[in-house]
Amino acid sequence: MKDLAIVLVSGGMDSCVTAAIAHAQYQLALLHVNYGQRTESRELKAFHDIASYYNIPKDRILIANIDYLRKIGGSSLTDPRMNVQDAQSDIKEIPTSYVPFRNTHLLAIAVSWGEVIGARKVFIGAVEQDSPGYPDCRPIYYEAFNKLIRVGTRPTTCIEVETPLIHKGKSEIVKTGISLGAPLHLSWSCYKNTDKACGQCHSCFLRLKAFKEAGVKDPIPYV
Repeated sequence: MKDLAIVLVSGGMDSCVTAAIAHAQYQLALLHVNYGQRTESRELKAFHDIASYYNIPKDRILIANIDYLRKIGGSSLTDPRMNVQDAQSDIKEIPTSYVPFRNTHLLAIAVSWGEVIGARKVFIGAVEQDSPGYPDCRPIYYEAFNKLIRVGTRPTTCIEVETPLIHKGKSEIVKTGISLGAPLHLSWSCYKNTDKACGQCHSCFLRLKAFKEAGVKDPIPYV
């Protein structure tokens, strides 16, 4: 029997492809986290659609709610008073869409669940080349987090975070997803809208550019 792996699935393109990569080697458990983000309802729909696509049983699906990140604020994804920036290819500072220390909260939930269900891996679709890069999407961050898991879990626990996309370019991620049959048509990347993707935010910009460079039409609807 295959080892069990937890995949963090936001519903976006990167997490969708990460699930496809993990599915080729592991039995999957899928984790989704609602944290008060603008497109929470649409991301949750994408998650359920992806989970159905891979026929994940209910006992291997966990949906966690940590809306305190919305109360903390500090990000245009969680604070409605802040504007979501349109894509700027030459921007140098970290964009307002960065949610302070978010991935640590998500990974902590995954590791806690993994200890209980006997998972050996936690997969997350972090991509360093999302320029400008978020601090918690760098290889050094995941090296440190894996050390934390080793010292902060039971001696019998053997969980490691895997980041299969971290060094890939976006068009390469699209091509990888297509080669593995990832349900990219079910994914959702837009930071602003829940019906048709805006095509203007940083996430839409990167996604559209990736599909164009890959020579493939993006299957989701845009304004």
